[in-house]
Order: sequence, then structure tokens, then C-alpha cells
Amino acid sequence: MTTMTDTSNAARFREFKMPDVGEGLTEAEILKWYVQPGDTVTDGQVVCEVETAKAAVELPIPFDGVVHELRFPEGTTVDVGQVIIAVDVAPRSDSGAASAPSEPEAPAPEAEAPKGRQPVLVGYGVSESSTKRRARKGAETAPPAAAPAAVQAELNGQGTAALPEARPLAKPPVRKLAKDLGIDLATVTPTGAGGVITREDVHAAATPAEPSVSAAPSVPEPSVEAPAQAPAPVPAGARETRIPVKGVRKAIAQAMVGSAFTAPHVTEFVTVDVTRTMKLVAELKEDKDMAGVRVNPLLVIAKALLVAIKRNPGVNAVWDEANQEIVQKHYVNLGIAAATPRGLIVPNIKDAHDQTLPQLAASLGELVATARDGKTSPAAMAGGTVTITNVGVFGVDTGTPIINPGESAILAVGAIKLQPWVHKGKVKPRQVTTLALSFDHRLIDGELGSKFLADIAAILEQPKRLITWA
Repeated sequence: MTTMTDTSNAARFREFKMPDVGEGLTEAEILKWYVQPGDTVTDGQVVCEVETAKAAVELPIPFDGVVHELRFPEGTTVDVGQVIIAVDVAPRSDSGAASAPSEPEAPAPEAEAPKGRQPVLVGYGVSESSTKRRARKGAETAPPAAAPAAVQAELNGQGTAALPEARPLAKPPVRKLAKDLGIDLATVTPTGAGGVITREDVHAAATPAEPSVSAAPSVPEPSVEAPAQAPAPVPAGARETRIPVKGVRKAIAQAMVGSAFTAPHVTEFVTVDVTRTMKLVAELKEDKDMAGVRVNPLLVIAKALLVAIKRNPGVNAVWDEANQEIVQKHYVNLGIAAATPRGLIVPNIKDAHDQTLPQLAASLGELVATARDGKTSPAAMAGGTVTITNVGVFGVDTGTPIINPGESAILAVGAIKLQPWVHKGKVKPRQVTTLALSFDHRLIDGELGSKFLADIAAILEQPKRLITWA
């Protein structure tokens, strides 16, 4: 660790602390550093990837300079508030002279962090105040050498290099989405607060480029699981292996214990003929209105659940223990349980009840892709109201799912298999699956829970009810 003994040196270095992760989280593990000592960084540049108990996120730095020191190696769990990186904001040349000799005044105003800007791990755009420099007296006549050292060096090497202010404002996940879709953020019109580019803006810019959208792989079975992570090699002769419980796995354990021993679970089952649903899925795949989006049974099941909630609104609620109240939700944030290499996560589709079938398909596709990449943000996993978990992708018939904390119900979907079934008085091979619904018995009575599950099954048996009941 470098010791700074004089005022001039102290003014040169800025320390970036592990930001407040929010939602009660107090620590994060550094998964990967994207920079090393000596690298030049700019305001908003992603410097590392960290994993909280919620998800893995990329962390941008809020100022310019040259990396002086990385305080922790990869794999270290760091408490919120600890310094993780030191940056030289006024780097000197090899001769020891400041890189801007014509400006003797120390750039103290530039070294101060903008007040009111609270970084969080879910990512943030670069606000205007964070990139604009406070004007000094005589600044209008100052020569180009008075620019910050990192920017001046860039200008010296690339006479037409753009200043940091010209960088489009967007969160790291949005930047990755744009990169994946081949969209130049400089060409995207922002609609977010403060001129920040949102996911919707990127998708809007990508709409004309149908080849890039249709290139998404289609999956015949409903699937939200990520590729299996290769297990670590086991030393020869080893009789056991100890794996530290941290990050997402630790959060899963705590949440499941809390849910199982707080909410009185009731689980009901129904086996249903989904042959007509599978035919509808095949027809939707050929529908031009569904071009460019993934269509699978999970899409129809999700829509069936949303229609069933509309018919049974009492299911979409939560128990407030502190105030001894039942909080009825008039919106549906639909959670989809996703198995990832880091563990089970449950991101949710915000206001899923307002989405058309094509919009819901697009939302499901984006949710799955983000989860597989390990880039689901904590915000995407907060505020869910009801969840679907698809255990059928693993060949499992059914299960007794545990309610996601803060919700009232969870639907488990089993494997869809060709089975003998009595249809119109005759035994015929039909596509059959088993649904399992777990619900919080404090606020959902057996009658309400049974009607809700029966409605979902009825829709999947006769998908035309999506129209007549909607």
C-alpha cells in the first residue's frame, strides 16, 4: 500500500470504495479486474466485476485517471465502504513534472467527488455534473495544456479524440446489450432521465435490424437454465471437498430457510392434457407477428398464469407481518426461476400483466439471456409478486417449490410427456404435464388457491380461453 505523505501527493490520488449495494447487502466478492496498475481509466469505465448475494454486476469508476493500486485480488470478499482501487488523477511524466506544466494550480475541484451522487452496484449512468469541470478564472484563455492529464495525453496522441463528455450515458448491462446487438450507442436516442440510454432505447434502435434479432437461437422446450459449470478437479485420493458458502448460494440458503419457516406452505397438484397448448406453440412459431422472439410452452404458461391472476386477484398479494396486513398488488411482476452457474436466481418481468404475447415473449427471451450471461442486476430480482419455476427442463415430473420471499405463490411446471390419456371417451397418446402450486396459507385459502390452479390448468387444456377469459 502506497503512503502519501505530502499535500500535493494526497491531491493526486483518489480512492474508490466498494459502493453501497442496497437492499440490505453489505459485502461483495471481486470476481474479475478489467484494469491493472498503470492503465488509464475514464469516468464511467467498468473496472471490475463483483458478485453480491443477488447477482454478478460490473462496476464503473466515477472519475478519470491512471490506476495506481488495486487493493484486493480477485476472489476476495470486500465489505461495503472499503477502498478497492486507488487512481492517480494527476499522473506525472517520467521526469517527475506534472503533465500539465502550464497549470500550476492543483486540480482540487476536479478531485472532489460530485455531491449527491451515490453509486450503487446495480450500475449508474454518468451524470452531467460528473464530467463537467468547474471553470477557473481565466479558463477561457487557458491553453490546451490545462486539460486534465489523461485527457491531454489522449489529445496529444489522437488529435481528434473525443472528450469524456461525448461518451453516451448508459449502464453497463445496457452497453453489453448494445454490443451484443451490434448497436452503436452514439446512434441511439436516449429517453431515460438525464439523457441515459435504456434497454428499450437499444431495442428500438435494433428493430430495423431484423437479422440480428432473428439470429437468437430457438429452444423447442421451455428453458431458463444456464449451461452447467464445470466442476473443479478433485485431487486423487480426496474423500471430501469443502466449498465456501457465499454470494448467491449463501443468499439462496438464507432466503429458503426464512421462507420455509415463516410462511405456512400449502402445495396442490394437477395433471393436465396440454396437447392443444403444444399445437398453439407450433402455430405461434409460424406466426409473422411472433417473428424474432422465442416461442415455447413457458410463454403460454406464463400468459395463462397472468389471466388466472386477473380472475383470482386475491392470489397476487403479500403478508405484511410488521403491520399485520395483507397487501394486495394491482400489478404483476412475474418471476422466472433461473438456474445459473452461480446458483438459483429469480429475476422478474416488471408489469407483466400489461404486456401482449409478443412483448411477453421478448421479455422472457431477454430475461433468460441476461441470466445465462450472469449479468442479472439486483433491481431485476426485486419486487416480484408471483413466480414460475420450470423443473420440467430437467425431466422432472413435479415438485413442492418454496415460495420466493416477499411473494405469495409459486407455480412449478413439470416435464411435458406423451402419455396415455382418456380423450373423448378413448385412450389416446396425449401431451401431459403436472403443475404444482405452493402458496402462503396465511392469505390464500384452500378454495382460492384451488380455483387459481384450476384456472391455469383449464387454460392450458383449452388455450382459446386466453381470449375468452382475458
